[in-house]
Amino acid sequence: MRIINGELSGRRPLIPKNLLARPTTDVSREGLFNILRNRLDFENSRVLDLFSGTGIISYEFASMGCRDITCVERDRFHCAAIRKNFEFLDINTIRLIETDAFNFLKKDVHPFDFIFADPPYDHHQLTTLPSLVIGKNRLRPDGFFVLEHGPDKNFKDFPGFAEERKYGKVHFSFFKD
Repeated sequence: MRIINGELSGRRPLIPKNLLARPTTDVSREGLFNILRNRLDFENSRVLDLFSGTGIISYEFASMGCRDITCVERDRFHCAAIRKNFEFLDINTIRLIETDAFNFLKKDVHPFDFIFADPPYDHHQLTTLPSLVIGKNRLRPDGFFVLEHGPDKNFKDFPGFAEERKYGKVHFSFFKD
């Protein structure tokens, strides 16, 4: 796994062998960031990365010049690995919050320009995520939410659904408020 975009392109974060996360694949991340280049002003965007796992999405945003990134991960072991990568990659623009993503979304937080969620594909509450973001003042005007999921889920009939992009077994559903 390597960082695909920006000034850290080609760098490989430190990933412990026994990490239980399923990182977003290089191919799908490249596709996602090709889309985001046309939709986000990275330097001035406020980004939320839910279910961060390895932290690779947050590292990509930092590499693209984003200065306001909030990374939410509940697993203590994953958080320790993410913190090590802050130092290893010399990143100081990411705030790591060690908590459950669903609990985080229940708090009153300032809106974001972009929210990304990559929960386990078999998470029993995966389909509730759009309703926890859309219509809840989580997004700034013109902001959007991307949910990564497997091919067995379909969000086309959910409020705020805008489009779906597929990269093999990785699907991204885009939502707007």
